[in-house]
Amino acid sequence: MNDPKERVLVALSGGVDSSVTAALLKEAGHEVFSATLKTFCYAERGGGAKACCGLEGLAAARSAAAFLGIPHTIFDVSAAFERDVIDDFTAEYAAGRTPNPCVRCNATVKIPWLLEKARTLGCTAVATGHYAQVRPVPEGGVGLFRGADTAKDQAYFLWEIPARVLPHLRLPLGGMTKPQVRELARRFGLSNAEKPESQEICFVPEGDYVAFLRERLPADHPGFRPGPIVDTAGKRLGTHDGYLSFTIGQRKGLGGGHGRRLFVVAIDPTTRTVVAGEGPDIEGRMLRIERVNLLATSPLVPGTAVSVQIRHRAKALPARIVSVCDTGSILIELVETARSITPGQSGVLFDGDRLIAGGRIAGPVIHI
Repeated sequence: MNDPKERVLVALSGGVDSSVTAALLKEAGHEVFSATLKTFCYAERGGGAKACCGLEGLAAARSAAAFLGIPHTIFDVSAAFERDVIDDFTAEYAAGRTPNPCVRCNATVKIPWLLEKARTLGCTAVATGHYAQVRPVPEGGVGLFRGADTAKDQAYFLWEIPARVLPHLRLPLGGMTKPQVRELARRFGLSNAEKPESQEICFVPEGDYVAFLRERLPADHPGFRPGPIVDTAGKRLGTHDGYLSFTIGQRKGLGGGHGRRLFVVAIDPTTRTVVAGEGPDIEGRMLRIERVNLLATSPLVPGTAVSVQIRHRAKALPARIVSVCDTGSILIELVETARSITPGQSGVLFDGDRLIAGGRIAGPVIHI
């Protein structure tokens, strides 16, 4: 824990991780406040049992705060969440890309916004239950690093937070494993010690994102209309019911009778075309990331060796920076091929265990 003692606002979701975070900070002698974010209208969308938000999480957070004897506040961030997370999620799918809303949430309403609120309470820092680490770096200041538990590491989800936030971010669980955290929860007597992991997108609790998009987009949106399925040579293979049901690397929904094991290679929303190919067609060594956020102090330059993580749970792959455009996008070449480099997902750059930058993966649209 940080010394000297400080006043900290904990983002309390009601799960075991955030509850142990609050308990550890209090045990270390810090003055702890807690807050839960109301991110959407619960009357319309209650959140599932495995979601990180929703009515169940709010009640659990209130209960945990009462048990720990710390002040608890509910902040209504639904307007900002709608604008910065849900609208972005909808627009990305409509454009034929696959977004990562948890990254966007952390970078907007969950951490920077909460830090501003924390300051109004006289707090100097915000704490979350993420499995990542903020540590001093040789050039001075602090950097963001992977969590010690490789099976649980969540640094990938934090690439978009502003660098200015890092000195004020506390991540007490970064050096622990999940079993250690659950054991601490039992020691503290927390009732959520065995609570399952949050696995769902909070505003799509049943995982049916297409049904969610139907609520958000006009009924005649092109993404819901039939279009062609073609192979990489342009040969028509069939017809789909709407390109919004597809993501890069997907196998389902492409029909049968082709005599080949096919995957979605590309999606062209302008023509409503879904391009299908075989295994080698979804492999590649080049990717471009845009909307880049730099968390290291030194600028990224061509020729720099990095490792790149292109999805959560995926192994970081050795790579080098090929070019940095004036617009801020970065072209990266992998040492070996990777499967399903998906536009809209996050491409996160590491130097060892240190997260130095990240961006959204951009991909060329294939016109047939």
